[in-house]
Amino acid sequence: MKKVAYYKGCLASLSAKELDISTRALAPKVGYELLELESVTCCGAGDIHEAEPDYYLHLNARILSYAEATGCDTLMTVCNVCTLNLRQANYQLQIDTGLRERVNDNLEQVGVPRYLGTVEVKHFLWLIAGESFAELQAVAHKGLKGLKVAPFYGCQILRPSKLMGFDDPDKPTSLERIIEACGGEAIDYPAKIKCCGFPIIQAREDTALAELIQPIEQAKEAGADAMVTPCPLCHLSLDAWQSKLKKKTGKDFQMPILHLSQLVGVAAGLTDSELKFRRHVVSVAPVVEKLSV
Repeated sequence: MKKVAYYKGCLASLSAKELDISTRALAPKVGYELLELESVTCCGAGDIHEAEPDYYLHLNARILSYAEATGCDTLMTVCNVCTLNLRQANYQLQIDTGLRERVNDNLEQVGVPRYLGTVEVKHFLWLIAGESFAELQAVAHKGLKGLKVAPFYGCQILRPSKLMGFDDPDKPTSLERIIEACGGEAIDYPAKIKCCGFPIIQAREDTALAELIQPIEQAKEAGADAMVTPCPLCHLSLDAWQSKLKKKTGKDFQMPILHLSQLVGVAAGLTDSELKFRRHVVSVAPVVEKLSV
């Protein structure tokens, strides 16, 4: 069992608790002991990065420092935005010793351990599609029984590719390999690598909904029974805002949206109390019923 530091971020702590619960239940089955970071804050999402870049850097350096203090070499995330923010900050701190020393001096004044730059940030998707793929195949014994699943990556786990570095940003395959390893059928469609519209929903709702409808509509037309995403922000958009799409377009997709840990969790035999499908806005019952046949 490999120990990894676990940073769940804001959404998995609050509105998407089902992501945290299913991740905790699944992790030991695929070979990971999670050491949760408790004395940490939000990564700043995209807002603080743009408005106060030095403040953003300190926020993320603090998270990286506490991850390093666990003795782990890996900081595991479950959110695309957290992954991008932490990897960007980590890259800056690792290549610029002077910057790292300045940030460390500031954080040390409030009791934070000095960060040496030894941690690597990895999304849970990358771990189970990479180094623990064999464990994933072994635990997915219940299978998805041919369930047609449309993968939705979102944009921030793929780009900038030189910084993220795991998947091909134009032709990713990690979610497809996981779906098929769990006995499902991966549905291909063009919008799977596009933005979900979340970052602009407050400022330009019409534009955000125009982004959002593309993956859901294409997945539906391609015959998907459900969609899966590795990002809680994408999940929020795809799941909760189908009602906004219905009001605006009259189209009622009723497309179930699963977190990655829930999809694999179904195949691994997690219980209802570990999957927490009842927390979803769009019912997952059609998926459960199909798998029960």
